[in-house]
Amino acid sequence: MANQSFAIDGPGSLLAVLASQSGMARGSSSSNVSAYFKLVFLGLIICVSLVGNLLVSLLVLRDRTLHKAPYFFLLDLCLADAVRSAACFPFVLVSVHNSSAWTYSALSCKVVAFMAVLFCFHAAFMLFCVAVTRYLAIAHHRFYAKRMTIWTCAAIICMVWTLAIAMAFPPVFDVGTYKFIRDEDQCIFEHRYLKTNDTLGFMLMLAVVVLATHGFYAKLLLFEYRHRKMKPVQLVPAISQNWTFHGPGATGQAAANWIAGFGRGPMPPTLLGIRQNLHNQHRRLLGMEEVRSERRLGRMFYTITLLFLVLWTPYIVACFWRVFVKSCTIPHRYLSITVWMSFAQAGVNPIFCLLLNEDLRKVLRAHLPTYWRTKQHLPQDEAYCIM
Repeated sequence: MANQSFAIDGPGSLLAVLASQSGMARGSSSSNVSAYFKLVFLGLIICVSLVGNLLVSLLVLRDRTLHKAPYFFLLDLCLADAVRSAACFPFVLVSVHNSSAWTYSALSCKVVAFMAVLFCFHAAFMLFCVAVTRYLAIAHHRFYAKRMTIWTCAAIICMVWTLAIAMAFPPVFDVGTYKFIRDEDQCIFEHRYLKTNDTLGFMLMLAVVVLATHGFYAKLLLFEYRHRKMKPVQLVPAISQNWTFHGPGATGQAAANWIAGFGRGPMPPTLLGIRQNLHNQHRRLLGMEEVRSERRLGRMFYTITLLFLVLWTPYIVACFWRVFVKSCTIPHRYLSITVWMSFAQAGVNPIFCLLLNEDLRKVLRAHLPTYWRTKQHLPQDEAYCIM
């Protein structure tokens, strides 16, 4: 440590020197405490994200009852968050440990920044597609059940990744700039004033996608509100003797029952002129249990979308602040909080999925070890005996 000499002209100068050294010590101490909390918090996010997202992914892959369109999209979201936590967050840990400094090459900084922006846009585009499919599942269920196959889901997922790559790739060629931002402790898109940089288009695209996603959920809520007083269809069977229908369902109900798939046996003579596809017959009617299931899935995905909005909006506001205000200075504490909120988004999704989705919880309980399941179902006294 270098020797320091101070010229002390009197008591006042001595007090000034002591106050300066005390302020430097306090600043260094507070900086160390802040770095410690950042390391602990980000380490917790990484652990929760990896364990939670991989757990949900394994549940979806292992159980055939979850091999449906909504869970394929959830699988894609969980795997993307897990890769983001494993590939991007460790570099942030290293930079925080090194006093907010990047110790790797400029090319590696661009790669990490590309992945961070890629996963952000991927989540936004995927949540938008989920919102569209949730609306179709409720408002146009026949079309949804017929068209939403595994190949359609694969095509949607590929389209989402293509759009995310298209949004994240141009800055690699300095259409924008990928740099290490010291205040954020990460390599990310550098947002500058709109006349000196072209980041406005990227930020507007992200904002439009997020707003359009919530617009579809608002449209879904309006549809459910308008149809809240509709009574479920009551299918009354008609009594038949030699195709002579009589009883409560005789006034056209027999034909409706047969068309909807509730009939048995050959086609009635009065319906021979109606074209039916017997090999690929899809129901026209949506059962009440299916309606409840689709609504539960809609609530779960909307919660995930709302969390994305809440956790990313403060950081997006800071980015727009930099774009529209020339030579702006964002408070360091506000920027740190917003950045760590965007990191937390990778770890909260699996928690709320397990809390809000009964099907996932059933599958999780079914795959728990046998000893744990037996212990849960034993009476209280027998459980104490085992312990």
